[in-house]
Amino acid sequence: MPQLLGLESEPYSGNWRLVKELDGFALDRKIRASGWNFFFMAAEVKVMFFGALGGKKIEHALKRILGKVEQQHFNGLEVTEIVAKRFLGVPYAIVSAHSRHVQQSCYLDSGPTRRTSQRETAWARG
Repeated sequence: MPQLLGLESEPYSGNWRLVKELDGFALDRKIRASGWNFFFMAAEVKVMFFGALGGKKIEHALKRILGKVEQQHFNGLEVTEIVAKRFLGVPYAIVSAHSRHVQQSCYLDSGPTRRTSQRETAWARG
């Protein structure tokens, strides 16, 4: 998808890619301009971890979130918040995200249909 839309992206984890230099609104406009639809799932996915914010801890939290999103067969994720907090002097952080899904139809496909589409895409890649 990033190559079809002329988006700059880089590999992230498994089949997931990180789209660079666009926020969710700009990406939505670009996808819709190409004739596709970009769905935003209202349910928030959150992961908490103990300790100070750090690249490795955030990366691990994002991989946990991606695992949850993959179970629902959505093909996108928008990180909406990363917040560092303290409780009784103990640092912790919460990473929040929303599932996103790109498809041609203006009606969100069912879970089994999304799963089949992902299998076909993975098969086509080899």
